Amino acid sequence: MHNLRCFLSRVGHFSKPGLLPWCSRKPPGWSQLFLDSACKGTFTHVTAKKCQRGQKSRKKPSCLGPLDGSWQERLADVVTPLWRLSYEEQLKVKFEAQKKTLRRLESYFQTFNGVKVTTAAAKLEGFCCLLHPIIPSVSPHILPVIDGYRNKSTFSVNRGPDGNPKTVGYYLGTWRDRNVVCIRSNHLKNIPEKHSQVAQYYEVFLRQSPVEPCLLFHEGGHWRELIVRTNSQGHTMAIVTFHPQELRQEELCVQKESVKEFFIKGPGAVCDLTSLYFQESTRTRCSHQQSPYQLLFGEPHIFEELLGLKIRISPDAFFQINTAGAEMLYRTVAKLSGVNSDTILLDICCGTGVIGLSLAQYSSQVLGIELVEQAIEDARWTAAFNGITNCEFYAGRAEKILPQLLKSKEDGQLIVAVVNPARAGLHYQVVQAIRNCRAIRTLVFISCKPHGETTRNIIELCCPPNSTKKLLGEPFVLRQAVPVDLFPHTPHCELVFLFTR
Repeated sequence: MHNLRCFLSRVGHFSKPGLLPWCSRKPPGWSQLFLDSACKGTFTHVTAKKCQRGQKSRKKPSCLGPLDGSWQERLADVVTPLWRLSYEEQLKVKFEAQKKTLRRLESYFQTFNGVKVTTAAAKLEGFCCLLHPIIPSVSPHILPVIDGYRNKSTFSVNRGPDGNPKTVGYYLGTWRDRNVVCIRSNHLKNIPEKHSQVAQYYEVFLRQSPVEPCLLFHEGGHWRELIVRTNSQGHTMAIVTFHPQELRQEELCVQKESVKEFFIKGPGAVCDLTSLYFQESTRTRCSHQQSPYQLLFGEPHIFEELLGLKIRISPDAFFQINTAGAEMLYRTVAKLSGVNSDTILLDICCGTGVIGLSLAQYSSQVLGIELVEQAIEDARWTAAFNGITNCEFYAGRAEKILPQLLKSKEDGQLIVAVVNPARAGLHYQVVQAIRNCRAIRTLVFISCKPHGETTRNIIELCCPPNSTKKLLGEPFVLRQAVPVDLFPHTPHCELVFLFTR
């Protein structure tokens, strides 16, 4: 085993442009030996001889102590609070939480006259509708999918417990309390080994780089978060985010080349990436339209097999993070929707279009709306590749597209709407458009956060007509709720609501 301090001092000398140590011949297994050496103990801080342009000098970080089991357990308790329970016990906890959600909705409904409750049995339980048993996270072969299920992980860069600002992992603490510390996440039960491996090697890369990380935008620095996406075939896409500050284009090219070489010829080659992207971002989050994803090497997309479809996934596209659980979720949506050859399926916030595409064969037409343009391009590709011809996909804000789209479909044909919004819920203009369209008789609402804005959405869908809020159409009745667990070890699950009128 290499002496760590000696080894890192050598890395500091070799990491000048054009003198990358991994470009030279190395013995078999060198890459794993590098990681084993580098990831044990505490790193010495690698300091560049001078600060990069736009990069302010920082005070020497304080050391909070070595990374031990207590830090790892604290992170696990925050990210995966149910990790100590058996999966059966986790499902019981989640089901009780869904009961509370429905009782809370019922209490809101009681403030309105004329809001209907589905059954007397639901009323007796204090629920606003029929609640089905929770559907566990299982594969199509009915095998549990509990650990390492995430197909996308986002890793932050910040100071670790040892004070090293080039630590890659998940945050503990809050910015408000100024006690944020970054903890390696390889022990978390919901993170696959491949994601942890890429994150570990990204940390190795950062610690040999003379360029500082960007911890706070106004303090300068450059290297930022890492996103890792994988599919069920083991293909891996990595996306490195970089704050350009005031670097010139040729200086940016040097940094892009350095991270590319690290993952092609250097220690990171062991990760066997299918593709590596680089995004220059001056914001907390940037879409592809705001700052394009630059492909440094490999395939531009990864692909997934789901519900008999080959699905294309771009770096910026939304795809449910639990692939096996997503299949159970979409089968549930199909069963509740009741689509047939006489109905149009309207898929709002459709992501890569999987719900609509999987139900296209049962519908007369599928209309999908999604904000992210890359996701719409994926949906169109998937439709063409799988020979699906009765789908139309629209990129843009649902509140802008939906009202005009519904006006063009006022020919008496029934519409089944499916909505799968982000945690912020639906825009109020989308709720108005759905509520006021007489052709929509059935609505399936998928929510991973059935409180806050989603509660407001549900109340506005079901409340009596209100001219002030422009809710003029017949109110919906909340009929059923089906919890589907896509997030083992966490308190979250998807709750699928069925509304009819």
